[in-house]
Amino acid sequence: MDSARLSAQTQEWLDLMARLQAVTQRSQEQAVAKAVGNEFSVVDSRSVMEAYLRSFNEMLQNPVETVGYAQRMWMDWAQAWQNAWTPGTDAPRDKRFRDRRWQNDPYTRGMRDAHLALEKATEDFLARLPANSKDSLRTKFYTRQFLSALSPSNYLMLNPAARDRFLETDGESLLQGFRNLVEDLERGEGRLDINTNDPTAFEVGKDLATTPGKVIYQNELMQLIHYAPMTETQKKRPLLFVPPWINKYYIFDLRPDNSLVRYMLEQGHSVFLISWVNPTEEHANLSFEDYMKLGPLAALDAMGEATGEKRFDILGFCIGGILVTATLAILAARKDKRIATATTLATMVDFTDVGELGVFIDRDRLLVLREHMKEKGYLENYHLQDMFSMIRENDLVWSFHVMNYLMGRKPPAFDLLYWNTDSTRLPAAMLLWYLEKIYIENGLRQPGHLSLDGTPIDLSKIDVPFFVLATKEDHIAPWTSIYPTTRLLAGEVKFVLGASGHIAGVINPPAEKPKYGYWLNDDYPADPGDWLNGAEFTAGSWWPVWSDWMKAHESAAEVEARQPGGGKLKPIEDAPGSYVRAK
Repeated sequence: MDSARLSAQTQEWLDLMARLQAVTQRSQEQAVAKAVGNEFSVVDSRSVMEAYLRSFNEMLQNPVETVGYAQRMWMDWAQAWQNAWTPGTDAPRDKRFRDRRWQNDPYTRGMRDAHLALEKATEDFLARLPANSKDSLRTKFYTRQFLSALSPSNYLMLNPAARDRFLETDGESLLQGFRNLVEDLERGEGRLDINTNDPTAFEVGKDLATTPGKVIYQNELMQLIHYAPMTETQKKRPLLFVPPWINKYYIFDLRPDNSLVRYMLEQGHSVFLISWVNPTEEHANLSFEDYMKLGPLAALDAMGEATGEKRFDILGFCIGGILVTATLAILAARKDKRIATATTLATMVDFTDVGELGVFIDRDRLLVLREHMKEKGYLENYHLQDMFSMIRENDLVWSFHVMNYLMGRKPPAFDLLYWNTDSTRLPAAMLLWYLEKIYIENGLRQPGHLSLDGTPIDLSKIDVPFFVLATKEDHIAPWTSIYPTTRLLAGEVKFVLGASGHIAGVINPPAEKPKYGYWLNDDYPADPGDWLNGAEFTAGSWWPVWSDWMKAHESAAEVEARQPGGGKLKPIEDAPGSYVRAK
């Protein structure tokens, strides 16, 4: 390396260190705020410590078995090092170690295999804890977080690909990695906001959410988009999309080749969609009831005005699906027959087993959350992002740590991850009620436990045809907790299990080379495992299955294609509207 380049790098290191010092001060201020209790953190250190103390006390009740596990853990770890010196050892199918250089020499193989052996032995060791205990769930979860952080793939001098890049670039990769680190800290104002995508790659309304349409109605909580037709005639019943309000609506309308909105327009549906507001302190008192009344109920009224129709189809995704299900229960109680068919995607209505999300939420945390939101009136969007990322820490945290900081690269453009980071705040009243009544008390599962707008709700009174999609690797809404919907409703239910996870399994469009697939079984035994054992797997998209199901419940009647603004409601602005652009 020539002296001029070395001097320039040295100066940049000094500049970066100065920036790091400034942003570190902000990090320290945040740490102090958390310590005195007026700043919310998804990790409750006291609960974690108490969980470990109670779990280890449980283990010590049988010291002989505990010592035996510890011995086997040590033997497995030592055996992994010994096997690493044997040529031809098969590489594991762990994405952290897929680079072929992990196979190149015994030392590198030994680090990899010993770490994997330690993770497996620890998992087996902790498996003896009570299965349904929150303490054991927290102990297993945070032990996994600790071991994932210790993976040799996460360290410059232990990761062979990062070492090679450091040498090949004369240290420039490490400098770029430090740039990336400082930029992420500055963007998070002292909180490490790991960049998972190229923030300049897309623009909503230009690259994403481009399906033509008009905003034809709006209130303080949502805008209603009516999309332009793509067929000469359309189905008589309009279709309403109800997205989650944790992120923006355009998960349904990313790009033309993976837009579910566009796909249903091409199938001849008249599509309407809710675009939620990004709440501020002005929305602090908006309740779950308000989301129902100002969301789907207001949308149905507006769609009736716009089209003259009295019957509609409705779809909800994630928490939007929970809202749809609760709304249908209200309509059933009121003998309101406006909904002809309903579809929910990745939507739990039974919260008996919430998976690893249960690590973060209980009544104690609810009190802390309530106190935190008193002043602002909402929960900042990054808290939920942190929770969801920790559940898939190797994919959503450590893989980007390696890419951004060790390799000194920038994440590539990816529409799903761009959408995932374009999240929204959550109003205090809605969130606290939802977490207490639906999440902790499992109120949807209990007839009459919940009342909305003065009406007790009972899911067993919902008798409209219902299409339910779950995804097999969903880390947010476990499919085994979605499956009970098949037995909670009074009407016909069709359950489909998609491959992949919460987002990729849903946004799985038809393609020449299928990326994922789905399972079908028209028998619905009580146990989801029995259902899966009898299910048949098909490669490809579940979208045509849903479209065919919709057709089977449509009348033969069609209408002339409806143009946005052609009815009583006139256009307010072009899609995607203004609400979706608010950061």
